[in-house]
Amino acid sequence: METINTLFLLSGFLIALSVVASRLSSMVGLPLLLIFLALGMLAGEEGVLGIQFDDYSLAFLIGHLALAMILLDGGLRTRLKTFRVGFRPALSLATLGVFVTSALVGVIAMWVFDLTIVQGLLVGAIVGSTDAAAVFSMLSGRGVHLNERVSATLEIESGTNDPMAIFLTLLLVELLVGDLGGVSETLMFLVSQFGLAMVIGLGGGWLSARLIRWLDLAPGLYSLLALALGFAVFGLTGFLGGSGFLAIYLTGLMIGNQPGRHLNFILPVHDGLAWLSQIGLFLILGLLVTPSELLDYALPASFVALALILVARPLAVLISVKPFFKFRWRELFFIAWVGLRGAVPIVLAIFPVIGGVDNASLYFNVAFAVVLLSLLIQGGSLPLMARWMKVEIPKGVTPNHRGPLGILPENDYEMFVYQVDNSDLDDVPIRLLRFPSGAVISALFREHAMLHPKGSTRLRLGDVICVIGRADDLPALNRLFSGDTRLKQERAFFGTFTFDGDARMGDIASAYGLTLSPGETDMTLGEFVSLRVGGHPVVGDDVDWHGIHWVVSQMEGNKVTRVGLRLY
Repeated sequence: METINTLFLLSGFLIALSVVASRLSSMVGLPLLLIFLALGMLAGEEGVLGIQFDDYSLAFLIGHLALAMILLDGGLRTRLKTFRVGFRPALSLATLGVFVTSALVGVIAMWVFDLTIVQGLLVGAIVGSTDAAAVFSMLSGRGVHLNERVSATLEIESGTNDPMAIFLTLLLVELLVGDLGGVSETLMFLVSQFGLAMVIGLGGGWLSARLIRWLDLAPGLYSLLALALGFAVFGLTGFLGGSGFLAIYLTGLMIGNQPGRHLNFILPVHDGLAWLSQIGLFLILGLLVTPSELLDYALPASFVALALILVARPLAVLISVKPFFKFRWRELFFIAWVGLRGAVPIVLAIFPVIGGVDNASLYFNVAFAVVLLSLLIQGGSLPLMARWMKVEIPKGVTPNHRGPLGILPENDYEMFVYQVDNSDLDDVPIRLLRFPSGAVISALFREHAMLHPKGSTRLRLGDVICVIGRADDLPALNRLFSGDTRLKQERAFFGTFTFDGDARMGDIASAYGLTLSPGETDMTLGEFVSLRVGGHPVVGDDVDWHGIHWVVSQMEGNKVTRVGLRLY
């Protein structure tokens, strides 16, 4: 009983401390995952609490459970429309990119640690893939709003690159212990990792989404069912020889893109589960490492980490993306910089320990040091690098709160809550507001008192307005309630003047005295911008034409609907 109480006390204390310490991340700019790792190390055998933990098998199991939960949540929040611009480059990075990164780091590690070529390549394979937990955490938690092309590529890459890293790691471990099969068997293992994961993940995800949508359950059961089905797909795929990590990510993708009221109950719960998984995983990994042993490898491991960050990852991005896809140099550089390493390399570093590879502690400690430096250098500089590389776009106004009314099974009405910060709305009667036709104001709060709004009611700065509408009404409502600061930021980025995407290029050229080629005269502005960016435009793309920046400011699907004009 005493052991159980101690377990509850320590786990509760460490998790609570991790949550409270998350405030430190926003105050000093340290990546959250780095804080969780540091707390685990402080609680470990050479830390303040002196907790003895060296059970690699248990850490391996916890790592799989936590990563599965994180990838399921990542899939739930990834929109299928982002695959329009991000899938092909992400797939290239997740396969060829991981292979190139692993090979380059392996050669460097072989030289730094005086290893054989196979041992060096094993180091490269372990740290060769980006980490979903790190990428999802950094992109969602650092207040950085990237253009869709870059963010989609990074998110999809981090969710799909585990099979190649696992394949390379297992292949090299088997080679070192003498259990390697034939060439055909090895190739079949690679094909099954990707093939089975895609078939079972997409098929199981589609069936899971249909089942969840069809069932009428208590609100709290939807998230539990989604988690159970995701774990079932993960286990089945792994049992048949595929990558459970890729399969559960695809399962979450299918569930998250099936419209219905169930998502309103699933997403908030899984957000908390993903945070719990990240905290628990990094605390366990922090407990597992021995700081004094880590220091013995610190200097050479730092050299490997810097080579990975500054040489291997940029070259891998250059080789696997630049020749095949149209990215700007600054976008490529940012993608190379956000090759964040996190829990996956440390979990993969447990394979040599469990497999009985000689000098297994080297792989674990090198992976841990690489992750620490990656989170510190790359994760800590992410906001600055996004601004420097000009891949960040202004985050538009969104409701302070929103929630479904539960009236309809699909395309339900929602309550959107806005605060009036736009000085243009001060003292304006409600009847003069340009509301979407399907939206109405249901309540207005002023100085904590609820008013009954009428057409003659005049708005005041600081008023809180509750609007009933549908998701399609959000763009118009967000524009209506955009505050002065947000408007200035958007105008500085997109330009003071905007044009309709259907405007004829011949008319624009005549108005501004610009020169067009004969084939461009009858194009629309949207078509012209799409052609200049090489297809698949995203919000934030800009075309420098005759000294004027034409910036995509609004899109509907694949169509450019609004283009801003910026003169600098």
